[in-house]
Amino acid sequence: MSDLNEFQNILEYRFKDEALLTLALTHPSVAHELGRSIQHNQRLEFLGDAVLGLVLTRELYDKFTEVSEGPLTKARAQMINRRTLAEQAKTIRLQDFLILSRGEEANLGRSRASALADAFEAVIGAIFLDGGYDAARVFVLNSFRQAFGELTSIPTLDNPKGELQEMLQSKSPEAPQYHLAQATGPDHDREFECVVTHCGVELGRGKGKSKKSAESEAAIAGLAKLKAEKAAADQVV
Repeated sequence: MSDLNEFQNILEYRFKDEALLTLALTHPSVAHELGRSIQHNQRLEFLGDAVLGLVLTRELYDKFTEVSEGPLTKARAQMINRRTLAEQAKTIRLQDFLILSRGEEANLGRSRASALADAFEAVIGAIFLDGGYDAARVFVLNSFRQAFGELTSIPTLDNPKGELQEMLQSKSPEAPQYHLAQATGPDHDREFECVVTHCGVELGRGKGKSKKSAESEAAIAGLAKLKAEKAAADQVV
């Protein structure tokens, strides 16, 4: 495991109690492999999930004063999903600091989206316990501003596959194609990766606990790519 001082520099938060950070980084496989009562990060993940939800709910509530409960709920769900949290974890190099069992390490657990997403929420929970709500809020908003800008528009993807197809139909009658790229992990914890292509060009990839969710995540990635390309083209014009 890498130096916790290095990780705290990346987090831009210094723990008063480093044991909380160590706990947040400890994968449940450690306790399962050693077969004794060792604490791991699932309880902190539970806490961090609630803190994350509260921070983003308040941010959405304050920024979009004219938006009703339904779209706000959908926007929050869109922001707090396994793919997004795993990407946030990679941004802070969390995979380099995870504490895994030998078996989980050999099974490529360090790159598994579920492990990264869970540990990211656990880190939020640890910051909350160590520094309070304000410290956790600063960390969450700094993390999500990088991915979502300043929340100047609200994400409302009820049906990402349908929205992607509708966007592509303006260019070509050919429908997007979804392909299973790979399935990894043990039978009880499979993770699927799907690719969406259009006219032979890859638009995006997504991962999920089912093929359906992986396809939806791929569609979201495809939509983001197309919207970014359109924005860049509009700026040139």
